[in-house]
Amino acid sequence: MKSLWRDADAEAMVVRYADDGIGRDLALRVYTTRLLGGEPRLVLHGGGNTSVKTIAPDPMGGEAEVMCVKGSGWDMASIEPAGLPAVRLMPLRELRAFETLSDEEMVNLQRLNLLDSSAPNPSVETLLHAFLPHKFVDHTHATAVLAVTDQPDGEERCAALYGDRMALVPYIMPGFPLAKAVAAIHAENPDIEGLVLLKHGVFTMGESAEQAYERMIEQVSRAEDYIARNRTAKPVPAALPERLMSAAEVAPVLRGLTAIDDGDGEFRKFVLAFRDGERVRAYVDGADLHRYARAGVVTPDHTIRTKNTPLIVPPADADMADAFRAGAKAAIDDYVAAYQAYFERNNAMAASPKTALDPMPRVVLVPGLGLFGLGASAKAATVAADVAENAIEVIGQAEAIGRFASITEAEMFAVEYWSLEQAKLGTAAEPPLARQIVVVTGGASGIGAATAAAFAAEGAEVAIFDRDAEGARATAQRVGGLGIACDVTDASQVQAAFDRVCERYGGVDIVVSNAGAAWQGRIGEVDDAVLRASFELNFFAHQSVAKAAVRVMRIQGTGGVLLFNASKQALNPGADFGPYGLPKAATLALARQYAIDYGADGIRANAVNADRVRTGLYADGVLEQRAAARGLSVADYLAGANLLRREVTVADVAAAFVSLAKARKTTGAVHTVDGGNIAAAPR
Repeated sequence: MKSLWRDADAEAMVVRYADDGIGRDLALRVYTTRLLGGEPRLVLHGGGNTSVKTIAPDPMGGEAEVMCVKGSGWDMASIEPAGLPAVRLMPLRELRAFETLSDEEMVNLQRLNLLDSSAPNPSVETLLHAFLPHKFVDHTHATAVLAVTDQPDGEERCAALYGDRMALVPYIMPGFPLAKAVAAIHAENPDIEGLVLLKHGVFTMGESAEQAYERMIEQVSRAEDYIARNRTAKPVPAALPERLMSAAEVAPVLRGLTAIDDGDGEFRKFVLAFRDGERVRAYVDGADLHRYARAGVVTPDHTIRTKNTPLIVPPADADMADAFRAGAKAAIDDYVAAYQAYFERNNAMAASPKTALDPMPRVVLVPGLGLFGLGASAKAATVAADVAENAIEVIGQAEAIGRFASITEAEMFAVEYWSLEQAKLGTAAEPPLARQIVVVTGGASGIGAATAAAFAAEGAEVAIFDRDAEGARATAQRVGGLGIACDVTDASQVQAAFDRVCERYGGVDIVVSNAGAAWQGRIGEVDDAVLRASFELNFFAHQSVAKAAVRVMRIQGTGGVLLFNASKQALNPGADFGPYGLPKAATLALARQYAIDYGADGIRANAVNADRVRTGLYADGVLEQRAAARGLSVADYLAGANLLRREVTVADVAAAFVSLAKARKTTGAVHTVDGGNIAAAPR
């Protein structure tokens, strides 16, 4: 591992923060914390922590001796000074004299000594940092170090590798007891440069930010060199089917089978994140997968992200799709039963009763294909997948030099149900459409873009289809979703786009079939090519989108929502708008047909009937011409054409789509958004 310390960059950081009143010590602490956090072989997703002991202005006047330590919720890769809250140092050090200190008492005392009461909670390992005398302390979960410690004889290996430069600490759950143990070990070995916490991670210390950081890089590099020198074993591949299902085919199966039935036809589903690649495939294709993958976590910090073990399903034989589904269901049923037994077994021995978490896995391994991370959001699924990939690297290296071994089941349970770890996951209520995967066609602009933004604001994961690739990507960037170039009049492109959504998120729950354009002409005179082109986009494209969506929804088996932009033309044809109104009328009938044919599958189909919305739907100049003919501005024309005399906006139409998505017992309906146009009202 190479050092990324650069004197010029360090000084630039000092200068940058000086204007904000941030001292040199804290600025350099931010600098090296980011260096550590930016290396996934050292730190992942909020893991690890750092600290610096320094002097800070006291709110009561004068100065205070403090320790700035990483706060809960901050990621080391992007940390700012605010992510290193200052805690009065001396009161923390005095806690070492205590015989016992509960986790809740520890957190309370740490908060009582914050200089800023609004600061985040200091790290759960704050006292460990405080009890060490060094100015700078760094802590990571280095992949290579874990590979060496996570062995049946890990202590002996580490002792031989590090000698007296690093002290060894037996596994103890983070908190006051670990801090006391580390302080005692350091007192007996005052000249050490760091500590290896067996089956947990590594600490290095120094009197400067550079010294602590360089020691971390050196000690991790030694572990990497050790692995390279002692690597002997290679994974033995298992026998696999000749033809395998794709990730797009497998993901909806897994997503449906892992959904938690909340009753009344509602399901709590997971978003999925897929990973493959050479290292992942070598791991999941290994003949001994069931042994090493089920041995436990590589560091306790991973437990809350991935649970203690992944789910392993059978290989996805493309010639036996039904058998794969049955095998996956059996594997999930076994996993759930085993998790519930694990909870009951360990909860019976717990000091205080715990409330069981949901029993579903957070990582699924599919031999021959790869792995899926599961989470309540795309971000959570990505975290689970990243952590799983890191575990694969650790276990792969551990198996190459020996045999991977984790902490005990009871120790894993203690961390998984530890109140301080659970707090990292957050307790806020989920947004209304969290866990929902939404596709919006024609999402590059106008109603589609507004609808994508409205669903994202409700917590959904959004994919935008549009033949304007740049526009689709731009909308996706604004809403934090996925933009896909797709001409919805091409059924093969539609299918490929849905496959990408399944690969990215795991499936589909809601589809807003919105793409359209308003062709004009007197119906008895219009060229047939114009009418056919309009039907291709304004009817057949809706059918292609709905057909592809329903296929995925039925595989998931958790219902779904189809929403169609029908427009007022479906109910109130306008003069010279037959090429637009006829296919729109067919699309309204299409929505009702889907409601009839797939209601038994829990799939709802509804339409929005909007009128005179300021969008790019009309051909250039049409609105201007109509308004001018009446001596009105476009805005006045749009507003004056309805009973409420209010202009209808794209946001209004987007809100209608969202409302229908939430209307869990409504199907075959038409939602009118036009400010009041009786001629276009459904009868």
